[in-house]
Amino acid sequence: MENFVITIGRLCGSGGTFVGQALQKKLGIELYDKNLLRLAAEDSGISEELFANADEKLKSSLLFKISRQVYKGELIPPESDNFVSNRNLFNYQAKVLKELAERESFVVIGRCADFVLRDCPGLVRVFVCAEHEDCVACEEKRLSITRKAAEQRIAKMNKYRSEYYRYYTGQVWNDPLHYDLCLNTSTMTYEQAADLIVERLKQMGRI
Repeated sequence: MENFVITIGRLCGSGGTFVGQALQKKLGIELYDKNLLRLAAEDSGISEELFANADEKLKSSLLFKISRQVYKGELIPPESDNFVSNRNLFNYQAKVLKELAERESFVVIGRCADFVLRDCPGLVRVFVCAEHEDCVACEEKRLSITRKAAEQRIAKMNKYRSEYYRYYTGQVWNDPLHYDLCLNTSTMTYEQAADLIVERLKQMGRI
Protein backbone atom coordinates (compact mmCIF):
# COMPACT_ATOMS: atom_id res chain seq x y z
CA MET A 1 0.00 0.00 0.00
CA GLU A 2 1.06 3.58 -0.59
CA ASN A 3 1.96 5.89 2.28
CA PHE A 4 -0.65 7.97 4.08
CA VAL A 5 -0.53 10.82 6.58
CA ILE A 6 -3.13 11.68 9.21
CA THR A 7 -3.00 15.25 10.49
CA ILE A 8 -4.87 16.11 13.68
CA GLY A 9 -5.92 19.60 14.71
CA ARG A 10 -7.73 19.77 18.01
CA LEU A 11 -9.44 21.90 20.61
CA CYS A 12 -7.64 21.88 23.94
CA GLY A 13 -9.13 19.15 26.12
CA SER A 14 -10.86 17.33 23.26
CA GLY A 15 -8.43 14.42 23.34
CA GLY A 16 -6.88 14.88 19.90
CA THR A 17 -3.56 13.52 21.10
CA PHE A 18 -5.29 10.48 22.62
CA VAL A 19 -6.97 9.83 19.26
CA GLY A 20 -3.55 10.05 17.64
CA GLN A 21 -2.12 7.58 20.13
CA ALA A 22 -4.99 5.17 19.42
CA LEU A 23 -4.21 5.43 15.70
CA GLN A 24 -0.54 4.81 16.36
CA LYS A 25 -1.40 1.52 18.07
CA LYS A 26 -4.05 0.43 15.58
CA LEU A 27 -1.95 1.12 12.49
CA GLY A 28 1.57 0.50 13.83
CA ILE A 29 2.85 3.87 12.62
CA GLU A 30 4.81 6.73 14.17
CA LEU A 31 3.17 9.63 15.99
CA TYR A 32 4.85 13.01 15.59
CA ASP A 33 4.19 15.90 17.95
CA LYS A 34 6.91 17.62 19.96
CA ASN A 35 9.38 14.95 18.82
CA LEU A 36 9.24 16.69 15.44
CA LEU A 37 11.33 19.47 16.98
CA ARG A 38 14.21 17.04 17.55
CA LEU A 39 14.12 15.91 13.92
CA ALA A 40 14.03 19.50 12.69
CA ALA A 41 16.97 20.36 14.95
CA GLU A 42 18.98 17.44 13.58
CA ASP A 43 18.15 18.43 10.01
CA SER A 44 19.00 22.11 10.38
CA GLY A 45 21.84 22.00 12.90
CA ILE A 46 19.88 24.48 15.03
CA SER A 47 19.52 23.50 18.68
CA GLU A 48 16.29 21.83 19.73
CA GLU A 49 16.00 24.37 22.53
CA LEU A 50 15.67 27.19 19.99
CA PHE A 51 12.82 25.35 18.30
CA ALA A 52 11.07 24.83 21.63
CA ASN A 53 11.58 28.47 22.64
CA ALA A 54 10.32 29.80 19.30
CA ASP A 55 6.71 28.90 20.04
CA GLU A 56 6.92 30.50 23.48
CA LYS A 57 8.27 33.73 22.01
CA LEU A 58 5.47 33.83 19.47
CA LYS A 59 2.86 33.57 22.19
CA SER A 60 3.88 36.91 23.65
CA SER A 61 4.63 38.70 20.37
CA LEU A 62 2.25 41.46 19.31
CA LEU A 63 3.53 41.11 15.73
CA PHE A 64 2.43 37.48 15.77
CA LYS A 65 -1.11 38.52 16.63
CA ILE A 66 -1.50 41.04 13.81
CA SER A 67 0.74 39.82 10.98
CA ARG A 68 1.19 36.83 8.63
CA GLN A 69 4.19 34.72 7.65
CA VAL A 70 2.36 32.30 5.37
CA TYR A 71 4.47 29.22 4.68
CA LYS A 72 5.62 28.94 1.06
CA GLY A 73 8.26 26.23 1.37
CA GLU A 74 11.40 28.36 1.25
CA LEU A 75 14.37 27.93 3.60
CA ILE A 76 16.60 30.76 4.79
CA PRO A 77 20.33 29.94 4.30
CA PRO A 78 22.70 29.62 7.29
CA GLU A 79 24.63 32.75 6.36
CA SER A 80 21.50 34.89 6.78
CA ASP A 81 20.84 36.84 9.97
CA ASN A 82 17.34 35.32 9.89
CA PHE A 83 18.53 31.70 9.84
CA VAL A 84 17.24 31.07 13.37
CA SER A 85 14.15 33.25 13.01
CA ASN A 86 10.76 31.85 14.01
CA ARG A 87 9.85 31.74 10.33
CA ASN A 88 12.82 29.59 9.40
CA LEU A 89 12.35 27.28 12.37
CA PHE A 90 8.82 26.64 11.16
CA ASN A 91 10.12 26.10 7.62
CA TYR A 92 12.49 23.39 8.81
CA GLN A 93 9.69 21.62 10.66
CA ALA A 94 7.69 21.73 7.43
CA LYS A 95 10.67 20.40 5.44
CA VAL A 96 10.99 17.44 7.81
CA LEU A 97 7.27 16.71 7.56
CA LYS A 98 7.42 16.65 3.76
CA GLU A 99 10.43 14.35 3.77
CA LEU A 100 8.76 12.00 6.24
CA ALA A 101 5.63 11.89 4.07
CA GLU A 102 7.70 10.69 1.13
CA ARG A 103 9.04 7.65 2.96
CA GLU A 104 6.55 6.57 5.65
CA SER A 105 3.00 6.69 6.95
CA PHE A 106 2.43 8.58 10.21
CA VAL A 107 0.13 10.63 12.42
CA VAL A 108 1.05 14.23 13.24
CA ILE A 109 -0.50 16.48 15.88
CA GLY A 110 -0.81 20.18 15.10
CA ARG A 111 2.10 22.06 13.48
CA CYS A 112 -0.19 23.29 10.66
CA ALA A 113 0.54 19.92 9.06
CA ASP A 114 -2.76 19.86 7.18
CA PHE A 115 -1.65 23.03 5.36
CA VAL A 116 2.01 22.09 4.92
CA LEU A 117 1.13 18.68 3.48
CA ARG A 118 -1.99 19.77 1.56
CA ASP A 119 -0.58 18.43 -1.75
CA CYS A 120 0.46 15.10 -0.23
CA PRO A 121 -1.32 12.04 -1.69
CA GLY A 122 -3.02 9.92 0.96
CA LEU A 123 -3.60 12.85 3.32
CA VAL A 124 -6.43 12.66 5.86
CA ARG A 125 -7.00 15.96 7.65
CA VAL A 126 -8.84 15.59 10.97
CA PHE A 127 -10.13 18.14 13.46
CA VAL A 128 -11.09 16.87 16.92
CA CYS A 129 -13.48 18.86 19.09
CA ALA A 130 -15.67 18.32 22.16
CA GLU A 131 -18.24 20.15 24.25
CA HIS A 132 -16.75 22.81 26.52
CA GLU A 133 -17.73 20.98 29.72
CA ASP A 134 -16.04 17.80 28.53
CA CYS A 135 -12.87 19.70 27.59
CA VAL A 136 -12.77 21.29 31.05
CA ALA A 137 -13.28 17.94 32.77
CA CYS A 138 -10.54 16.36 30.67
CA GLU A 139 -7.98 19.04 31.53
CA GLU A 140 -8.95 19.02 35.22
CA LYS A 141 -8.32 15.29 35.41
CA ARG A 142 -5.27 15.15 33.13
CA LEU A 143 -3.38 17.95 34.87
CA SER A 144 -4.91 17.67 38.36
CA ILE A 145 -5.93 21.34 38.32
CA THR A 146 -9.00 23.31 39.37
CA ARG A 147 -11.92 24.00 37.08
CA LYS A 148 -10.95 27.68 36.87
CA ALA A 149 -7.36 26.82 35.92
CA ALA A 150 -8.64 24.34 33.31
CA GLU A 151 -10.93 26.94 31.76
CA GLN A 152 -8.12 29.48 31.65
CA ARG A 153 -5.76 26.98 30.05
CA ILE A 154 -8.33 25.98 27.42
CA ALA A 155 -9.04 29.59 26.47
CA LYS A 156 -5.32 30.38 26.26
CA MET A 157 -4.35 27.30 24.24
CA ASN A 158 -7.22 27.58 21.76
CA LYS A 159 -6.44 31.26 21.20
CA TYR A 160 -2.76 30.49 20.62
CA ARG A 161 -3.47 27.59 18.26
CA SER A 162 -5.85 29.76 16.27
CA GLU A 163 -3.33 32.60 16.01
CA TYR A 164 -0.45 30.23 15.21
CA TYR A 165 -2.45 28.66 12.39
CA ARG A 166 -3.50 32.03 11.00
CA TYR A 167 0.07 33.36 11.19
CA TYR A 168 1.59 30.53 9.14
CA THR A 169 -1.32 29.65 6.82
CA GLY A 170 -3.40 32.82 6.51
CA GLN A 171 -6.47 30.66 7.17
CA VAL A 172 -8.99 30.03 9.95
CA TRP A 173 -7.87 27.16 12.20
CA ASN A 174 -11.24 25.59 13.05
CA ASP A 175 -12.91 26.07 9.65
CA PRO A 176 -14.45 22.65 8.85
CA LEU A 177 -13.77 23.18 5.14
CA HIS A 178 -10.05 22.65 5.84
CA TYR A 179 -10.63 19.11 7.11
CA ASP A 180 -11.80 15.77 5.77
CA LEU A 181 -13.22 14.65 9.12
CA CYS A 182 -14.45 16.69 12.10
CA LEU A 183 -14.94 14.40 15.11
CA ASN A 184 -16.74 15.28 18.33
CA THR A 185 -15.32 13.20 21.19
CA SER A 186 -18.26 14.19 23.39
CA THR A 187 -20.32 11.76 21.30
CA MET A 188 -17.77 8.98 20.89
CA THR A 189 -14.74 7.44 22.57
CA TYR A 190 -11.19 8.11 21.39
CA GLU A 191 -11.09 4.54 20.08
CA GLN A 192 -14.27 5.09 18.08
CA ALA A 193 -12.87 8.32 16.65
CA ALA A 194 -9.72 6.45 15.61
CA ASP A 195 -11.87 3.73 14.02
CA LEU A 196 -13.65 6.33 11.86
CA ILE A 197 -10.30 7.61 10.62
CA VAL A 198 -9.17 4.06 9.86
CA GLU A 199 -12.40 3.55 7.90
CA ARG A 200 -11.60 6.67 5.87
CA LEU A 201 -8.19 5.22 5.01
CA LYS A 202 -9.84 1.99 3.88
CA GLN A 203 -12.23 3.93 1.64
CA MET A 204 -9.19 5.65 0.08
CA GLY A 205 -7.52 2.30 -0.53
CA ARG A 206 -4.54 3.20 1.66
CA ILE A 207 -4.86 0.23 4.03
